[in-house]
Amino acid sequence: MRRATYLAVVVTLALGVAAPSATAQPTIFGTTLSGAEEVPARETPARGVAIFKLSADGTELSYRIVVSNIENVFAAHIHCNVAGMNGPIGVTLFDDDPAGGPVRGVLVADSVTAPDDPVIGDNPCGWVTLDDVVEDVEAGGAYVNVHTNDGVGAINTGPGDFPMGEIRGQL
Repeated sequence: MRRATYLAVVVTLALGVAAPSATAQPTIFGTTLSGAEEVPARETPARGVAIFKLSADGTELSYRIVVSNIENVFAAHIHCNVAGMNGPIGVTLFDDDPAGGPVRGVLVADSVTAPDDPVIGDNPCGWVTLDDVVEDVEAGGAYVNVHTNDGVGAINTGPGDFPMGEIRGQL
């Protein structure tokens, strides 16, 4: 009898450990950012990482973008499209006047609860909910890039002056 009770306890514990948890876990994804991933590729010493954490209930996307060797940053976004192709903006992550100098460290740490508003034309990706964004991320159809502009003369003249994007990473 004692052995049967012991066996029942062991089986119950094993099944409890092997069974999926009823509590949802947050989803974490990220990418490294470099000029080589931009289209066209950029000659730049700039580098970065973008880390995202989707809340367990799927209602909030927290993020942090860390950069180095980059200047004149004015924006960062999640765009919709596959690797090797440019696409429109779907989620604004950072939008400010150019920093006017080097940025090293955390560019932005924030969260969003929805993509940019498609009703007012700010989201040609067609993303309406955060679920839409995550679906494209999971399918390889989204990327992050960081935009720079020195505000002087012609654009795309070198590091710190790539308004269409200086560093990029596929999510």
